[in-house]
Amino acid sequence: MDWGKVVQRRRPELPVMRQTTPHTRQHVSEVTTKCLELSKVIRLLEDPLTMTLKDRHIFVLKKLLKRSQNGFLLREIAGISKILNICAEKVKDQPEYIPILCEALTICRLPFLKEKVSDELTYAKDLTEFLTHIGCLMRVSDSEVRRQICDTVKSFYSCVAPQLLLDGTDRHTKPGARSLQSDSRFSRLSLGLQPTSPGLRLQLLEHSGLAQTLLLSMASLENQPAIKLQLLQTLQILSSTSDVNCALILNAQGAETICLHMNEPDPSGRVLCCSSEILWNLLEKGNKDGVTAQLSSMECIISLKEAFFQVMLNDLQHSDIKLRNDLLVIATLIAETPNSKLIESLFAKELMVLVTSPELKSHNSLVHNLKLSYNNEDFHMKKLLLNLVVVISKDFSALQLFRDSRVILALLTLVKPPAVSHEGRSGSRHWSSNQQEELQLQALATLATIAPLLLDDYMSCQGNTCLLLLLDWCVGKDAYFSQGHSFHGTGGRGSKRAQLRYCIRVLRSVTAVGDEPVNQDLCDQGIINQLLGILMQMEANTDEEDEVTVEIKSDIQLILSALCESDMHRKELFGTVGVEMVLHFLRKGSDKFYSGLGHNKLILSTVDCVWSCIVGCYTTEDYFLIKEGASLLLDLLSSSPRSVHGIVLATMLELCDNPNTLQHVLTWKDQGGQTGPRLLLRLWREEEAELGVRRDPHGGIMDTKKPLQGHYQPEIQLSFPANVPSTAVMEISENLRSKIFSVFCKLGFQDLPGLSTRDYITLCIIKRYLDLKVGEVWQEIGRELVVDHVRPVSPDEEALSTICKIAEDTARRVAAEQRSILQQHQKDDSREEELMYKEIKLSRKQEELTAKSWNHYVSKTSNYNILKEVKAQRDSSRPKPKHEDAATEPVQHFVAQVMNMEKTAAQGPAGMKVTLSRTSIRGATSGGK
Repeated sequence: MDWGKVVQRRRPELPVMRQTTPHTRQHVSEVTTKCLELSKVIRLLEDPLTMTLKDRHIFVLKKLLKRSQNGFLLREIAGISKILNICAEKVKDQPEYIPILCEALTICRLPFLKEKVSDELTYAKDLTEFLTHIGCLMRVSDSEVRRQICDTVKSFYSCVAPQLLLDGTDRHTKPGARSLQSDSRFSRLSLGLQPTSPGLRLQLLEHSGLAQTLLLSMASLENQPAIKLQLLQTLQILSSTSDVNCALILNAQGAETICLHMNEPDPSGRVLCCSSEILWNLLEKGNKDGVTAQLSSMECIISLKEAFFQVMLNDLQHSDIKLRNDLLVIATLIAETPNSKLIESLFAKELMVLVTSPELKSHNSLVHNLKLSYNNEDFHMKKLLLNLVVVISKDFSALQLFRDSRVILALLTLVKPPAVSHEGRSGSRHWSSNQQEELQLQALATLATIAPLLLDDYMSCQGNTCLLLLLDWCVGKDAYFSQGHSFHGTGGRGSKRAQLRYCIRVLRSVTAVGDEPVNQDLCDQGIINQLLGILMQMEANTDEEDEVTVEIKSDIQLILSALCESDMHRKELFGTVGVEMVLHFLRKGSDKFYSGLGHNKLILSTVDCVWSCIVGCYTTEDYFLIKEGASLLLDLLSSSPRSVHGIVLATMLELCDNPNTLQHVLTWKDQGGQTGPRLLLRLWREEEAELGVRRDPHGGIMDTKKPLQGHYQPEIQLSFPANVPSTAVMEISENLRSKIFSVFCKLGFQDLPGLSTRDYITLCIIKRYLDLKVGEVWQEIGRELVVDHVRPVSPDEEALSTICKIAEDTARRVAAEQRSILQQHQKDDSREEELMYKEIKLSRKQEELTAKSWNHYVSKTSNYNILKEVKAQRDSSRPKPKHEDAATEPVQHFVAQVMNMEKTAAQGPAGMKVTLSRTSIRGATSGGK
C-alpha cells in the first residue's frame, strides 16, 4: 500500500465549529499527533525507497508547515532541524524545496511554543542546535533562502513581536479579516500551548555561535551584493546587542574579514557604512586590542585607506562625513598598536597632507580636491588628525614624515594668538573663534609632544619666539573671553589660562631636552625674568588656587631649573628675585601636600629650583642663607612626607658645601625644640625601621655580621655582571642613610647640640657607616664568588677573609661603644636618682620637724602644765654667770636651723633631742644698744 496515498485518504475533513471542552481538546491533540509524526516525515525523506518521491515530500512538508503556522513546538524542534538540513541538501539538485525552506524560516520568526513550563529548560540544547543549523543554511546558494535567514535572525531582535491571535488568525491576513484556516481547525494556542519567553531565543543564540557562522558565510556572497548588505546589517545588529556575539565574530577573524570586504562593488552604497558600524561595535563591546591587531595587517590598512579617501573625495553628504571621521578614528586606534603598517602603507604620509591643510599651501592633488566647509564635522576631522600626529610620533620612522610635511610650521601657525592668526584672511572662509581656540590648544598640546623630537625644525621655524610672543599675549591685559568647552580648555573659561598652561607646557618639554642652543636662545630673549614675573604675578592674585594654577607654577619652576642647572651666568640672572620667589614657596610648607591639586609637585619643583638655580652660585647661596633658607629647608624636612625627604636631604647636602650653612643647621630648632642633628638622627632610625634592619630597643647593633643589612636584601645572592651594580651598592641610592651620613660628615660628629642617649647610640653607627658599608660590599663579593664557583688565589682569599673579619670587628667595636654609652647613661641615671631621693628625704624630714614644732607650740599655748615644764627645763638648762659682770652681758641673738632630731625615752618635749646649727647676729645686738 502506498503510504502517501494512505495519508491522502486519511485526510480529515474540516470540522464544524462548536464549543470545545477539555476532553475534546485532548482528543484533537491526539488525532493531530497520530496524523503527522515527525519521525515518519524524516523516514519518508531519508528512506532509500521513498527519498526520490519529491511530490510526496513536498505534500507532507507543506502539511507539516501548515500545522505549525503559529510556531514550532519545542518538543519537535530537533526533528524540524533535521528536516531543514535534509531539505537544504536536496535544494542543490531540486529547487522545488526552496519554498519549503523559505516558509520554514518564516515560521521561525514566531516564538517557539511550549507545552510545559519546564520545556524551555528541557529542550534548551535542541533549540541551541536548531539556531546553529539556521546559520548553516547559508550554504544554500539561493538568494531567497539567504535573505530569509537574515530576515529571520533580525526578527529575533525586533522590538515589536508578531501578534499571535488566539482565534488562529493567519499572520499574513490583514487586520479585521478572518482566515479560512481559523474556521477550519483549532488554533495551536487554543490547545494549551504558550509562547516561550522573549529572552530565551536571544540567550541561546549567543551559545549557538550563529554570529560566527554568518560571518564565515560572507566569503560566498561575492556575487550577491544585496544579500551581502543584508548579512552585514544582521551582523551589525548581532554585534551591537551582545558582547558574546562580538567575541564570536572576533574569534573568526571578523574584524579582518569585514575590513577586507568593505570596498567591494556596492550598488546600494551602504556596505561601507555597515562595515564601519560593525568595526565600531567590535571596538566598543569586544576586545579592543584584538580588533586593532587584526586590522594592523598591510591588507587591512590599504583597504581602510581606500575606503577613507573614497569617502573623502566624493561629494560628501552628512552621513559620508561622519563615516569619514569614523574611519579616521579607526585608523588612529590602529596606529596605537606597536606593529601597525600605517607608515609603510603610505596612509600616514597622505594623512600628513591633511594635517597641514589649510594652514599651509600645498600643490598636492589631494589638497586641491579637498573641499572643507569648516563645519563641525570638518572641525572634528582636524582635531582627529592632530591627535593622530601625537599617536604616530611614538614611531621614530614618522619623524621624517613630519619634516617633509612641515608639521611643526603648521602647528606654530595654529598656535598664534587670534588677532595674528587671522591676518590676511579677511573675506575667506576660516574656522570660527571657538573652533580656532580649540585648535590652538590642541596644537599646543601636540607641540609639547613632537617639538622635543624635531628641535631642528622647531628652531628653524623660530618656535621660541612664537611661544614667547604667545606667552606675552597670555599675560596681557587685553580682554579675551575664552569659551573653554574643549578638553584642553579645562579651567580656562573666560580667561587665557588654558593658553598659558599649554604654552608653559611646551616650553617645559623643550627645555627638558637639555639642548644648549635652544635653552640659550630662550635665555637671550629674557625668559628667566619673564617667567619670574609671571610666577610672582600669579602669586599676588588672591583668588583661590585650582589645579591649573598650581600646574602652571610648578611647570615654570621646572623650566627655570632646566635653564639654570648647568650655567653659572643664568644662576646669577636668577638672582635675588628668584631667591625671594623660592623662599615664598618654601614658607608655605607641606600642609597642602595631599590636597589633590598638585601641591606635592609644586613642593618638589621648588626644592629642585633651590638645587638647580641657587646652589653653586655664592651670591645667591649667601642671600638664600641670610634669608633663613636653610631653616626653611629643615622645616620642610621635618614636616613633609617621607617621599620628599630624599630630594630635600640631597639639596641640604649640596648646600652644606657653603661653610655658612653649618651654623644654620646646628642652631635650628623646630616648634618642639628638636635640633637639626637630632632631626637627622630620627630620620635615620625611621629609614632603618622601614628597611627592616635589626636593632635592639635602644637602637644598638644586634647582628654584627649584618650591621646594615635589612630584610629587603636577599640572603641568597646572585651573580651580577661587572657593569651592573649589586644589591649592596644599589641600596645606597635607594634610601636616605648615605645622604644623612654625608651631611654629618659636613657637620662633624662632636659637640652636636640637643642629643639624647639614644641619639648618641645611633650616631655611633652613622660614624662608622662607610666602613660597615665597605665590609658589606666585600662580603657580597665573597658570596658572588661562591655562587660562580670561583676560588680566588690564596693571597686574594686571605685578603678577602681579612677584610671581612675587619668589618665584623668594626661592627663589634661599634656595638661595644654603644653598650658603653648605654652603661654610662644608666650610671648617670642612677646617680641622679640617688640625689633626687636624698633631696626628697631631706625635704620630708624638714616637713616632719616643722609639723612637730608647730604641734609643740600649740600644746604650750593650750596646756598650762606643759608650759610650766618647758619653762622649768629652760631655767635649769640655762648656765649661771660666774662673774657679776657676766650677768650684765647682753643676750647674743642667733639664727638656728634644725639639722637633726631624735627621740628619747622622756615624755613630752623633753623626749626630743634636736641638733641645731646657729649663726650669731652681732650686728643686731649692737644695734639694739
